Amino acid sequence: MTELSNINVDNYEDLARAMGMATEKKQPKKTSTLNRLRIWHSPIMGKAEVNGKLSNVEVVEGGAYRLEVVSEDSSFYIFSKNITIRPFMQRFMLKRYVANAGAKSGEKKGSFHRTIMADSLNIDLKDNTGRFNCGKPSGYVEDFQALPKSTQDLIRQIKRVRVLFGTVSMDNPVDEKGIPVEGLTDSPFIWEVDNKDAFKIFGDMFSELSEKSRLPIQHAMHLSGTHANQLPNGSSFYTPIVEVDYTENFDINDEDKELFGEFNLFVKGFNDWVCKEWDSNVQKRQGEVSPEEMNTVEDFIDIDTEEVK
Repeated sequence: MTELSNINVDNYEDLARAMGMATEKKQPKKTSTLNRLRIWHSPIMGKAEVNGKLSNVEVVEGGAYRLEVVSEDSSFYIFSKNITIRPFMQRFMLKRYVANAGAKSGEKKGSFHRTIMADSLNIDLKDNTGRFNCGKPSGYVEDFQALPKSTQDLIRQIKRVRVLFGTVSMDNPVDEKGIPVEGLTDSPFIWEVDNKDAFKIFGDMFSELSEKSRLPIQHAMHLSGTHANQLPNGSSFYTPIVEVDYTENFDINDEDKELFGEFNLFVKGFNDWVCKEWDSNVQKRQGEVSPEEMNTVEDFIDIDTEEVK
């Protein structure tokens, strides 16, 4: 039994523990939802008066950055041509969209297969279908053309995703009707960068930071517009124009540490969900698991998502 004489009465933690108050401490907030950032490739049309008549006009140009502001029961969209982000961390995953060709009215038109988030794509990653890598073969493919056409098509459908976490500030933002909204600053976000060109652009930025021995959280990245890339059908897709600002160096304060922890909790929650789906689907298809997949299971390296990068 702990005696009062052995307790440091000037130490709140010691006294609280002795008085049974340790478990009453407010637990850190767990982030289950994050605002979602992306590039919106299509213009948004709306009505505006032109020469005394209502006409269809672009109220939001294609290539704008879109932030989906998410709450527990609803969401809304904010658009801006220029934004500034402060990246806290990045993770990687694989993603594949599978269309539901026979979807009826009210049914989903398709679904995403996703792997866990990890700090590298150089290992096999569990996915939510009970397989690995969204079905992509393990290891390096020396001769892509030698693969069966079905495997080639599958690989083409799978996207490498650079998942960015950080805060974003939007310049002169508008809503989806083109109406100006109050400036949005330092909003936590997640951005699943799955376009291969954008993936490389951000990769170059992170490599540049690494070469300078700088951490992403110490600097802002200015995204001044987007670059239009023409497609054969006449439409365009857009890639970010990114520049790291080395003129200002951010100190890492307590709020940053708390937000960093929340981002890691988000990753852990996502990975826990994927692994739960993986276990459930493996159980459903026990008889279908190949020896190669079982060997991969045995060799699978568990990802510690809470490790500080």
